[in-house]
Amino acid sequence: MTTSSPKKAVVILSGGLDSTTCMGIAQDQGYELYPITFDYGQRHRIELENARKVAEHYGTAARHKVIRLDFLRDFGGSALTDETIEVPTELDETVIPVTYVPGRNLLFLSIATSYAEVQGAEAIFIGVNALDYSGYPDCRPEFIAKVEEVIRYATKVGVEGKPIKIETPLIHWTKADIIKEGMRLNVPYALTTSCYNGEEEACGECDSCRLRLKGFADAGLTDPIRYHQP
Repeated sequence: MTTSSPKKAVVILSGGLDSTTCMGIAQDQGYELYPITFDYGQRHRIELENARKVAEHYGTAARHKVIRLDFLRDFGGSALTDETIEVPTELDETVIPVTYVPGRNLLFLSIATSYAEVQGAEAIFIGVNALDYSGYPDCRPEFIAKVEEVIRYATKVGVEGKPIKIETPLIHWTKADIIKEGMRLNVPYALTTSCYNGEEEACGECDSCRLRLKGFADAGLTDPIRYHQP
């Protein structure tokens, strides 16, 4: 009697709330998890340690890949990679904010595709969101659809009719919806961070912290991480 191989998924894991929820969802769907984290010289480097802790929580530390893309820091152009650009504390939904990192998700998905094809993974999970987000162009459904199309043409498995699927389970959910689902799945939010300033205690003021706090409040829950008290 032969046993089928487990289905595998690469999860782009930042150490934040959304990507960690994706870990929980992928596990709940029966995937063997292959987390991948990117060190791109980000201001909030503390998230790399959070990603490590999340990978350990899910028993995937041995498969957890950390990929260095610190040339993005050399490029600059974002408050997350250039410390001379101030992290905003107000969210203006009419403009793309300075926390946008040019090409970030395009690079992440390209590298995750390579890793997925080598590992025989049929899916890539990424925690992009088109509702409670900061207006980033590379978090939109249109972007994901185009990248998925490119993967079909650019990979051996795609040409052979077994394309890698980009899974975006959070893309149409509010932050409160994401948190409620994560709580149902026992996602370890205490191990995550969302703050762009990268201190031991979250600032509570940057747009990412504000979205996270609003999500927990809308869900009727208390965020388990520590915030700076003025």
